[in-house]
Amino acid sequence: MITLMLTVIGTITTMHTKALLTLVQWLSPSYPVGAFAYSHGLEWAVSAKEVVDRETLKSWLETVLRYGAGQSDALFLAAAYRSDDILEVDALARAFATSSERLKETVLQGEAFCRVTREVWGADMPTITYPVAVGRAARMLDLPLAQTLQVFVHAFMSNLTAAAMRLVPLGQTDGQIVIKELADTCIGVADRALDGSLEDLSSTAFISDIAAMKHETQHSRIFRT
Repeated sequence: MITLMLTVIGTITTMHTKALLTLVQWLSPSYPVGAFAYSHGLEWAVSAKEVVDRETLKSWLETVLRYGAGQSDALFLAAAYRSDDILEVDALARAFATSSERLKETVLQGEAFCRVTREVWGADMPTITYPVAVGRAARMLDLPLAQTLQVFVHAFMSNLTAAAMRLVPLGQTDGQIVIKELADTCIGVADRALDGSLEDLSSTAFISDIAAMKHETQHSRIFRT
């Protein structure tokens, strides 16, 4: 009996570790979705002196995570994981984009994610927006939703921090401090999405939305959004 229990525990631990490593692969900078090319309006915020150092970056990102795309994308991911009508969730995710660049960001990353995931995992997925695609793929591979949400939100925040390191410029140590200090915020956003539904959708990160709109006509640009 003890041997059987140890075998079961070992199997569960191995499955958990494999799921985590799959999520790390999907949401790492090496997965070819081009996340490094998008600043989510942060480039304009730096140009306008809204973000100038570690503290202003942390404040900006915390607002985006709690009240902007961080929370809404997490809700779309969770809805896609649970829903049998993936195209309906995708249509809502597209409609919820507040600017043409935000729409471009989620559509192009979603297309890239779906293409690579189909080729590597053989996942039969339509071309859909990024958070919806991640949620759908996680369900198809039976990955835990809570863990998927946590890693997704953390990757979103980390990518924007990496953009700020180049734009501000912000030192690598300061960037890593921001990532560390926002870890609990990422967990909180993921937990709310896990317990929530699309009825909880809202967006009140207005300056971030305006930044994305301003970026469309910014004269000098490094990032696509």
